[in-house]
Amino acid sequence: MTHLWVRAESRANEDRVGITPDGVAALRKQGIHVTVEDSGRRIIPTADYEAAGASIAPEGSWTSAPDDALVFGLKELPEDGTPLRHRHIMFGHAFKGQPAGRVLLDRFRAGGGTLYDLEYLVDEDGRRLAAFGYWAGYAGAAVSLYAWAAQQLGGICGPIAPYRDRQALDADLRAHLDGTARPRPHAIVIGAKGRVGTGASDLLHAMGVTVTRWDMAETAHGGPFPEILGHEIFINAILAQPGVPVFVPADAVRPGRALTVIGDVACDPTSDFSPIKVYDRTTDWAQPALRVADHPPLDVVAIDNLPSLLPRESSEDYAAQLLPVLQQLDALDAGAWGRARATFDRHVSGEPA
Repeated sequence: MTHLWVRAESRANEDRVGITPDGVAALRKQGIHVTVEDSGRRIIPTADYEAAGASIAPEGSWTSAPDDALVFGLKELPEDGTPLRHRHIMFGHAFKGQPAGRVLLDRFRAGGGTLYDLEYLVDEDGRRLAAFGYWAGYAGAAVSLYAWAAQQLGGICGPIAPYRDRQALDADLRAHLDGTARPRPHAIVIGAKGRVGTGASDLLHAMGVTVTRWDMAETAHGGPFPEILGHEIFINAILAQPGVPVFVPADAVRPGRALTVIGDVACDPTSDFSPIKVYDRTTDWAQPALRVADHPPLDVVAIDNLPSLLPRESSEDYAAQLLPVLQQLDALDAGAWGRARATFDRHVSGEPA
């Protein structure tokens, strides 16, 4: 029997989950055994999973799960260096040359386990089958506006925390913007036709911000892109990958620009292919904005679990997309799972991608 082990997230400020109780019931109906670890902060209570037929295990007990269990989480594992012997389903961030990703691959080599990276669950044409994109864009644009509002008052964006729902976030953000007594800024979104860009554009529009929407056609010439520097806010919704042009070069920190906030929703500053060259590390919930220039200020927002700002909406949306793929777990050598395994095998062996 296929055994899916849903681990509790160990990362701070991570309240999301990749499967709902309805999803558990659907998997149980087709004969898949589901274990869910207890979690005091997961947005969906553990009792709801138990009622749906899941076995409940203590938080963090995946390390002693049966060898044949598929350990399913969203964000990274504790960085304790231990070998990884299980098959893991998660966002590994390990295939684009990231330093932490190289360490993760070493752990899989040492333990003989496998990574089925959620980012690489794709169809025959390479399109992702499930993504948090819309809510990542929505939340990323929101935090970028918080950063802009803080600048207008002479400060820098303070700590953020999850909201109970979208309406609560919208109301709080609108109050912060109105409190500046300034006209709304102008923003540019690159990747506006994708899920991330659509979410970002929707939030900005809801807040009364004028949005310039760019996609592949506007960036096909490869740059430079002085238009970006002519907007107060830039939202990057393009994943770092080979062939992506540089949108913000290192010298963009100089004066003579309108740009004061970059929301890098794709958030891959350590990748060799990052299109934003003015920063080299992610930000976090305690310090959402990294100031990379003064006079005028230039702040970068680059939080790599932004959808957890709205954990319920983002979890329910993502879980609905992913469930049909999870229902194919009995055939791990085929389809999207087979493609994800092949991607891992190439990288863990050091072969060219």
